[in-house]
Amino acid sequence: MRKVKKRVKIGKFERLLYTLAIVLTVSLPISIVFSKATLAQINFEVEKTKKEIENQNKTNQSLSMKINELASLDKIEEVAKNEGLSYNNDNIKTVEEK
Repeated sequence: MRKVKKRVKIGKFERLLYTLAIVLTVSLPISIVFSKATLAQINFEVEKTKKEIENQNKTNQSLSMKINELASLDKIEEVAKNEGLSYNNDNIKTVEEK
């Protein structure tokens, strides 16, 4: 006597569930890797932008110091002497804002 194997029929709903499980099993890791790569790229760009801002702030601070140095009274007197002008404190008028 031969044993007869019975084939179990899979219904449409079960086939749908199996297909959905396989699709999720394949697509979930791919989407996680893609999102992590995107996040890493964005973090890299943020750090690059922070570094650019920091460099610009240093440049701005350096230029402010140079402006203050050039606007100092000693520098003004030195430029006046080089141009043949004299510094007379009586000729300076102060303007006040109300």
